Amino acid sequence: MRQAGRYLPEYRELRAKAGSFLDLCYTPDFAAEVTLQPIRRFGFDAAILFSDILIIPHALGLKLDFLEGEGPKLETVTSAAELPKLSDRLDTGRTGKVYEAIGKIRAALPSETTLIGFVGGPWTVATYVVAGGSSPDHAEARMWALRDPDGFGQLIARLVDASVEHLSGQISAGAEAVQVFDSWAGELPDAQFQRWCIAPLKEIVSRLHKLHPGTPVIVFPRAAGTKLAAVARAIPEAAIGLDTAESPAGVDALLPSGRPVQGNLDPLVLIAGGAALDAEIDRIRQGFAGRPHIFNLGHGIKPETPIAHVERLVARLRESA
Repeated sequence: MRQAGRYLPEYRELRAKAGSFLDLCYTPDFAAEVTLQPIRRFGFDAAILFSDILIIPHALGLKLDFLEGEGPKLETVTSAAELPKLSDRLDTGRTGKVYEAIGKIRAALPSETTLIGFVGGPWTVATYVVAGGSSPDHAEARMWALRDPDGFGQLIARLVDASVEHLSGQISAGAEAVQVFDSWAGELPDAQFQRWCIAPLKEIVSRLHKLHPGTPVIVFPRAAGTKLAAVARAIPEAAIGLDTAESPAGVDALLPSGRPVQGNLDPLVLIAGGAALDAEIDRIRQGFAGRPHIFNLGHGIKPETPIAHVERLVARLRESA
């Protein structure tokens, strides 16, 4: 959940030195350093690779830039006729730099610290590909999926292939677990959720486990709500990431006992700190005590998060471990 970032002064310093966000991602020494910064400060049990979900469409040949104050600007693919813009395979000149960074990170991490790699879910990445960047309601992708589901399905299939390839490359380079972030999954109604979220995630996990048996995979269909039950049934071998809206009691009603989960502290609570933070830590720990649980945020850490509050969180978790 974006361990590194603008809440750390050392990140801001390196970000300025790198010049551009893509240079930060694609320079192995920089990406490794950013990944290691929060581990040095807080000693987390796992490190999250510093990269971006749009590395995949970029490595498939689409032009990409990150504009200060505006976010990503990505070359679009808006119809089946434009699918040839996408390469059949990832550009190893780009992804290879990510794998080089992973090797550097793994070599520098303590042996007890897990390294987690990631990709974006095909549906989520597709929303950026179709809109050319962030879109408030992702109407562009949803309309293509409604008007031409077969053509849109070809885009999703291309992203599934690329996701498997990229995750496999990360594992081969040294990632010990991987996560698939489907950040915009929750906006899909049931039938489309099945087709554009569950089915692609299921295929990614299945193919990845054939390539790398035993590698843990976490799927994070954000804002899925009651549809988490369908995710768990379809992908029994994956742990489930939980967003901030999920309650332990609700999760117990939806997921099989023993299914590992990850989450789900509200990033705003981490900013608030104090009694509110302590109470939420206790509630989450107690609520998920009956199943394997990775304590984490329910979404990305925010730039205005006080470092002292992160330190408090880690200390409280270690006290009660």
